[in-house]
Amino acid sequence: QVQFVESGGGSVQFGGSLRLSCAASGVAFSDFAMGWYRQAPGKQRELVAYITSGGSTKYGDSVKGRFTISRDNTKNTLYLQMNSLKPEDTAVYYCNGAISPTYDYWGQGTQVTVSS
Repeated sequence: QVQFVESGGGSVQFGGSLRLSCAASGVAFSDFAMGWYRQAPGKQRELVAYITSGGSTKYGDSVKGRFTISRDNTKNTLYLQMNSLKPEDTAVYYCNGAISPTYDYWGQGTQVTVSS
């Protein structure tokens, strides 16, 4: 059974930090391109950060310089280190793993709330 399970969300104050994790099972994790997406109330889901199977990364413009995506293939886990958090970072954060359009999986999401 394929599972992507996020953890690490919570409530922090402006300027704080959080580290999200996404544990994958049932897939050859190292072969997957992985990403973090977020969706705020009333808004479309947007890309936060993306990492290829080879380790190349891409970030959304709003998080560049503040967030860092990484992966540990020995632990089948994806991470998102979020620093200098702002109220506009408040959203549900989703983990995504894909190797093809057919094999494209989402986690259940974890809430991040940043207060001013």
